[in-house]
Amino acid sequence: MGIDLSKMPRLGFGLMRLPEKDGAIDLARVNDMVDRYMKSGMNYFDTAYVYHGGKSEVAARECLVKRYPRGSFMLATKLPAWEIKKEADIERIFGEQLERAGVDYFDFYLLHSIEDGSNYEVYEKYDCFSWGLKAKEQGRIRHLGFSFHGTPELLEKVLDKHPEMEFVQIQLNYLDRTNPVVHSQKLYDILHARKVPIIVMEPVRGGMLANMAPEIEAKFKARQPDKSVASWALRYVASLPGVMTTLSGMSTEEQMDDNIRTFTDFEPLAADEMRIIDEVTDEILRIPQIGCTACKYCTDGCPMHISIPDVFRTINTLRRYPDDWRAKNFYSGVVSRGGRAADCVGCGQCEGVCPQHLPIIKLLKEAAGILDADAGKQA
Repeated sequence: MGIDLSKMPRLGFGLMRLPEKDGAIDLARVNDMVDRYMKSGMNYFDTAYVYHGGKSEVAARECLVKRYPRGSFMLATKLPAWEIKKEADIERIFGEQLERAGVDYFDFYLLHSIEDGSNYEVYEKYDCFSWGLKAKEQGRIRHLGFSFHGTPELLEKVLDKHPEMEFVQIQLNYLDRTNPVVHSQKLYDILHARKVPIIVMEPVRGGMLANMAPEIEAKFKARQPDKSVASWALRYVASLPGVMTTLSGMSTEEQMDDNIRTFTDFEPLAADEMRIIDEVTDEILRIPQIGCTACKYCTDGCPMHISIPDVFRTINTLRRYPDDWRAKNFYSGVVSRGGRAADCVGCGQCEGVCPQHLPIIKLLKEAAGILDADAGKQA
């Protein structure tokens, strides 16, 4: 059964960066965000076994599944290769996901983060592709695909070997078009040429494309004074042929409302707007930034409890605004809740799960040299 693209909403609600209160997901606020999203007529929810330390699927149950008829929404989740140590783990994990989410089937199911090396090898070793097809035949999965963080060469290899995959989820945004690690444009071109439906993740690059230097924001505002900067990133992706759904990991009601406005009576980018996108891309790429998307895969297993994405956010802010005292104030707050950059013991677990393949240990050492003289005094 193929995917009816006419029934797919342009905007998907990513449940990876949900609002939190006292260290737990703020279910009351998520309820409100779910209601706003569903009221808009859109209904695609994306979660995963590892999001929010395993609590995202539970939040989907509490805020969505228990409150809306099962046929009124589509729910997607993912199988994590790094949790599979033996064949029996596949069914165990899947059973846990069904229980956590409170459903007896998933509309979309993905092999999580296929990339060159261990993840792809695990999926092949335990024949997860065939397992997924059997689960689909049993009605426990409606549509089977994978999310991808690898090279263009590997993508073509996987598609050639597994033509049964119905869709692919890739990181795609205007800043990563020429990124030699992410390969956004090349991956998109391969999938579009093969007519494989595309789900887009990180369209706003973890928030990077929502908050920019004033002179860059001014370029957008001069053309569309009433539109947010983030809306440009979403419109760029959603204007591309072959994109089925664009995921946004919304963490506030304001982000939800802004994104709904963007996709209600959607306007594809005009030619002159595309030229502005190109100009902005060139300007941003001149400022060296750590390419962290704040997915937080690195934080759950950190033995020193370092909020690595927040460390990198601080460094990126200082690179753009060297004299901004608020960046170091922000870092002081990060240190008050967890470890300092200098506390890194170099275990490498973070680098093993980073979808952006960042040299995190090296970057933390550099960050420590910039931040920890002051932070240590305040911690």
